[in-house]
Amino acid sequence: MFQPDLLKGKRILVTGGGTGLGQSMGRRFLELGAELVICGRRTEVLDTTAAEFRKDIPGAVVETHGVDVRVADAVEAMMDRIWQTRPLDILVNNAAGQILAQTHKLSTRAIDSVLNIVLHGSAYCTVAAGRRWIDAGLRDRVVMSILTVSSLMGAPFTVPSAMAKAGVLAMTKSLAVEWGPKGIRTCAIVPGPFPTPGAWERLMPAARGGNEQLVKTIPLRRVGEHSELANLAAFLVSDGAAYINGDAVVIDGGKMLQSGGGGASTNAMLDWSDEQWAAIRTRK
Repeated sequence: MFQPDLLKGKRILVTGGGTGLGQSMGRRFLELGAELVICGRRTEVLDTTAAEFRKDIPGAVVETHGVDVRVADAVEAMMDRIWQTRPLDILVNNAAGQILAQTHKLSTRAIDSVLNIVLHGSAYCTVAAGRRWIDAGLRDRVVMSILTVSSLMGAPFTVPSAMAKAGVLAMTKSLAVEWGPKGIRTCAIVPGPFPTPGAWERLMPAARGGNEQLVKTIPLRRVGEHSELANLAAFLVSDGAAYINGDAVVIDGGKMLQSGGGGASTNAMLDWSDEQWAAIRTRK
């Protein structure tokens, strides 16, 4: 249903683009003709991903930047390097951090680690790109952010992430009004369960029932496939979605409707013993 040149000529930055959903979105953007820029803290991961893209997708143009989005000066320096080639057309705020824990036992460092990546990092990248677009009078630009259901409904045991993602949602809605007249639109995706290596095992361990119990909470009785989210992302950043501004699109197979909120999947954890929580904290 997508024309192969849907994103031709678009230069797209995906933060946290070396792994997981960021990698899947980046691949789809390239397949649809975009030029891709990916950034993250682990340069070796970025280089491996870029090499895979170039091998699999003929003519793929991929640029990588090692950066810690928690550091404002580092974000500004990265944007300067990106602009040396040519300006971005689209920014995708995807970099994320997550901790599954009892909130009253979180250290301030743990709380900051999530807020700094998700909330501050998204704000730094968005303002850095937006300032450059506005100062140059560039229009038809897009900022898209990846949220969580907890940003809409709240959720126990992932409170810093819910707080941070809710802040990014507020940024999305606020800038839709402030930057809309300047030709910059904002939007967001709210994914349900889309398994990714590493994070998935930490957040959905066997002690929580794993995949088998999870799918029972989803009307479609399955988890999402990365290609489904990547296709939605490609549409939202394309010119075909040029009148979507300030909205957050939920893609979760109906889970939020059945569960009645972002915290429903963690409600069973309210009765966990200290031993069960200890097992989670020691997982690598």
